[in-house]
Amino acid sequence: MRLLSRTIVACAALFCTVTTPAHADGDDTAFTNLIALVSQRLALAEPVARYKWARHEAITDEPREAALLKSVDQKARAADLDPEFAHQFFRDQIDASKDVQNALFANWRAVKAAPEGSPPDLATELRPKLDRLTQSLLGALARIEPIRHADDCPLRLADSVARWKHLTRYDSSMNAPLTRALSHVCAAGGVGAVG
Repeated sequence: MRLLSRTIVACAALFCTVTTPAHADGDDTAFTNLIALVSQRLALAEPVARYKWARHEAITDEPREAALLKSVDQKARAADLDPEFAHQFFRDQIDASKDVQNALFANWRAVKAAPEGSPPDLATELRPKLDRLTQSLLGALARIEPIRHADDCPLRLADSVARWKHLTRYDSSMNAPLTRALSHVCAAGGVGAVG
């Protein structure tokens, strides 16, 4: 009986430390994976912009955005992921991508020159890549969920972004879009925010 009660106490203590991470364990692999996927998604904004520019299409596609967010809501519920968190995260992805596209359009207007080369097809090449990234990003969000409420989440996310920039051929013109894309990852606020 004494062994059983010690086991229950030990399990209870283990359970408490696992479920209440005021400061998570320090492994920021989940952040790094999320940043890598967000960066891949942002990189697709350029060919999407080239496609829309060549066809004189608007950057904002409200029906497409609404369909994506509805799909994300459904997939988040099915994956037992907070649908409000997933919805806001993907709203941030859409807005960050449009920021990149708007900057590119403004540049192309200013120099009065179209981007070189023919763009990849939006329907057959780019959207399938975006759809695969959406699925991967949902998985990455599920791995972030246990640490997004930690007090040190924004600082750890900021450290992970800094390491990502240092280790990759990071384009500094993506600073603002990347920050926007990650602005609701932590419950306490954006990259580097203090809750």
